[in-house]
Amino acid sequence: MTVTFEPTIGRYLHLDLFGRKHRIYVEEAGQGTPLLCLHTAGADGRQYRALMNDERITAKHRVIAFDMPWHGKSSPPEGWHNEEYQLTSAQYTGMILEISAALELDRPILMGCSIGGRIVLHLALEHPEAFRAIIGLQAGAHVDPYYDLNFLHRPDVHGGEVCAAIVSGLVGPDAPDKERWETLWHYMQGGPGVFKGDLYFYKLDGDIRDRVAQIDTTKCPLFLLSGEYDYSCTPEETLAVAKSIKGSHVEIMKGLGHFPMSEDPEKFLKYLRPVLDRIK
Repeated sequence: MTVTFEPTIGRYLHLDLFGRKHRIYVEEAGQGTPLLCLHTAGADGRQYRALMNDERITAKHRVIAFDMPWHGKSSPPEGWHNEEYQLTSAQYTGMILEISAALELDRPILMGCSIGGRIVLHLALEHPEAFRAIIGLQAGAHVDPYYDLNFLHRPDVHGGEVCAAIVSGLVGPDAPDKERWETLWHYMQGGPGVFKGDLYFYKLDGDIRDRVAQIDTTKCPLFLLSGEYDYSCTPEETLAVAKSIKGSHVEIMKGLGHFPMSEDPEKFLKYLRPVLDRIK
């Protein structure tokens, strides 16, 4: 039997967020320019597994992904059972800045997908000096609700399976079965009400339509990559955001859907590598 180990290293970071103690799970691989990666709603940092195993990326970049509180291996804070989880713009922004500072990252490249793609627009506007460059995957300024969020957290519905069912159509039609089902498995494992709580930010609190045009790309370069088969953050929405932001770079990724980094990593990396090469 041949035994191999992946280069990824995982550890727990203890810090205070929003006045409460948290234990945040962080994974990383590689060395060089830090690349801080933000996962999608209801999932966790495993979505960036392929980046951490790509030697062409890790030879020049320290790839880092953390599980947000309530997600993956980052448990909720003490007292979670007495509250309803709802992610807000202020919490999300503060969390990213605090974790980046705790890891002593020097102006990392920031990349986020879906809700992560939305929050990077907030950070490009409000904290451009903190980052070397920003990459938004499936980064729209808003999304109109197109299903009833209450189905995501009901006693008569299996939460994990309904979460995976709702996002299953967002995976590109040509995604390999292995990666497609691993992406959906992450959703099946989400905690009760967590996906719904993330979507509070995505569909309500995080709407940045009235401010997105104020992003100054001379302070921090902005790159937007979106899959052509995404009907949550549509190609048209991404192109509209890019058109409103002077100096932004945009590309629609052929054959990909809403989860490019996990649903078809090889195809996604062909789009990502040239972007990283352009960032000084």
